[in-house]
Amino acid sequence: MKTEKETYLNSVNLYVDTDFPYLVLDVINDRSYPRNPGFQVMHWHEDLQFIYVLGGSIEVKTLDNTVSVQAGEGIFINKNVVHFVRRTGECHYNSFIFPAQFLEFSMGNPFPLGQACTVHSPAKLFVDVVVENEQFSFFHFASGEEWQEKALSLLCRLSELEKSKTEFYTYEVLVLLAALWLTMRKNILLPPKQQESTVSMRMQKFLRCIEQHYPEDLTLEDIAESASVSKSECLRCFNLTLQTTPYKYLMEYRLSKAAELLKKTDQPVSDISACVGFHQVSHFGKCFKEKTGYSPREYRGL
Repeated sequence: MKTEKETYLNSVNLYVDTDFPYLVLDVINDRSYPRNPGFQVMHWHEDLQFIYVLGGSIEVKTLDNTVSVQAGEGIFINKNVVHFVRRTGECHYNSFIFPAQFLEFSMGNPFPLGQACTVHSPAKLFVDVVVENEQFSFFHFASGEEWQEKALSLLCRLSELEKSKTEFYTYEVLVLLAALWLTMRKNILLPPKQQESTVSMRMQKFLRCIEQHYPEDLTLEDIAESASVSKSECLRCFNLTLQTTPYKYLMEYRLSKAAELLKKTDQPVSDISACVGFHQVSHFGKCFKEKTGYSPREYRGL
C-alpha cells in the first residue's frame, strides 16, 4: 500500500548515482538546463533544495502554502515536501539539489575532514532536527534582516560558481552549503508539531485519485468523490492551494507522465498518448508542444 508521499511524483536527482550528487538546474522561464522532465505538478524528492532567483519572480506552492520569491531572494525547501515551482511572468533562477549527507560530516560524505566521523555524528543530529521536522516545509529568504542578507550572499556565490568551475569546485560547493546551513540553522525557529489542515488532507486525496486514475476518463465528480465532498468544494480546494482547476492539473499530470515515458521508453508516441489518457494523438501532440515548445518526437530526441 502506498504511503501519502508516494502518491505524488518522486523527482529523482539526475546525478543520484554519481560520486557527487549535486544537481544545479539553471531555469529560464519554462526551460531547465540540464533538462529535467518536470511540469507544473506536485512532486517531492529525498534531497534538500535551495533556490536563488536571478531575475523575475516565481511562486513555490506546497499543499498548505504559496510563497512568492522575487529576484535577489531565495528559498529553502525541505526533503520530502510535496511542492512545485511556477514562474510568474519572465523568470530566471538556479535550483540547488543535494542529499542531506553533504551537511552531516559523516562516514561516506565527500566533505573533506582530517579524520572521518561516525555515522551518528553531532553534525548529523544538527541536520536531522530540521529535515525530520514535517512541519518545517520551507523558509523564504528575503532582504531586510542581516542574517538573511548573508544567506542570500551565499546563494549568489553558489550561482557564481557555476560560471567558472575550477579544480576546487567540489570543495567550494560543500563549504558554501555548510555555511548556508549554519546561517539558517542559527536563526530559524522550528515550528511545533500540529495537525494537518482539512484542506491539506482533502488535497492529498484528490491528488492521489489523479495519480491512480489519470489514464481514465476522470471527471470532476470522480475527483470530488475521492474525498467525499461536493464538486464546488473540490474546485475551491484546488483554487485555494494551487490556483488552478482539477482539469488543468490532470492535464499537467498526464503531460508529465508522457515526458517520463518519452525519455525512459521506446514506446511509440501513439501508445504513450493512449496510456496517459489522451484519446487522440493529434490532441496530445498539440498539448505537449504548447507546454514544452517541442513535439513529442522532438522532445524524445533532445
